[in-house]
Amino acid sequence: MEQRQLGRTGLRVSRIGLGTLMWGTPGGTSEHEAAEQLKTFWEAGGTLVDTADVYGGGEAEYLLGQLTGGLVPRRDLVIATKAGGVPDPERRCDGSRGHLLAALDASLARLGTDYVDLWQLHAFDPWTPLEETLGALDLAVTSGRARYVGVSDLSGWQLAKAATWQLAAPGTRMRLASTQMEYSLLQRGVEREVLPAALDLGVGLLPSSPLGRGVLTGKYRGAVPPDSRGASEQFAPFVAPYLDEPAGRIVGAVATAAHGLAVTPLQVALAWVRDRPGVAAPVVGARTAQQLAEALSVEALSLPEEICQALDDVSAPVHRYPDQDWSTL
Repeated sequence: MEQRQLGRTGLRVSRIGLGTLMWGTPGGTSEHEAAEQLKTFWEAGGTLVDTADVYGGGEAEYLLGQLTGGLVPRRDLVIATKAGGVPDPERRCDGSRGHLLAALDASLARLGTDYVDLWQLHAFDPWTPLEETLGALDLAVTSGRARYVGVSDLSGWQLAKAATWQLAAPGTRMRLASTQMEYSLLQRGVEREVLPAALDLGVGLLPSSPLGRGVLTGKYRGAVPPDSRGASEQFAPFVAPYLDEPAGRIVGAVATAAHGLAVTPLQVALAWVRDRPGVAAPVVGARTAQQLAEALSVEALSLPEEICQALDDVSAPVHRYPDQDWSTL
């Protein structure tokens, strides 16, 4: 699999990442299925494996730690995890120095490793001074517990503020390598401010849910499959926003393109986001090894320019003031 630089850093990652959101969750990916996924991913040349301390209540990290070394050599993987997310509706993220560094130590213990390749702030914490949060990221690197640092689910201004702060003291503060955000043909909101900020500041984008929470595979056309996430009590609210009529038009266009190219809708949707400007590696969270293998088969596919343009047009987000290019009016 092709390797790409992550932002303006020396870290290289496979241009498709393996997500572990479903690992260890009820009705999600079992230990056996996780092992099959990791083996399939590694044999295809994949390196970037993304997890978080809150996935499965820590079970995803634990499973990955159990599989690393015995099944797949640790040196062959770029392990990325996150900290800061808390199961509290009143406080979505705790970016305090104490919480973050304690969470990192706990993650390392579950992962069975001395360091992670990429440590990411899971969300923005409005209650903690940003310099304190970013100082914890710096300390993680200087202490050897993380090699690179990034962020997740920050708005455009939050990303710009954080990345600029880090760049203000080179050699003392660690450059942000990445930002992880939802990005797909069904969710192009990052193109408004986040992606321009990332491109300008040299931060690589790691798209999550690149298949529109599974909807872009086409499996929800007509009905919700009983064995899908959309049919589960836990994940149905996650999928439901992408089952409306506008989303249906986009899914239909993807299916038409796939038919014309003799490939699958999954391959078309994934190739589109993988090759967008600023994207380092879409993170695919498959439930089974078979689903993952289909996603990895996109490696040989490059969409023709006219197909990309047609998909751009049908999925184009509406950007009005102040985002309009007034020079064209």
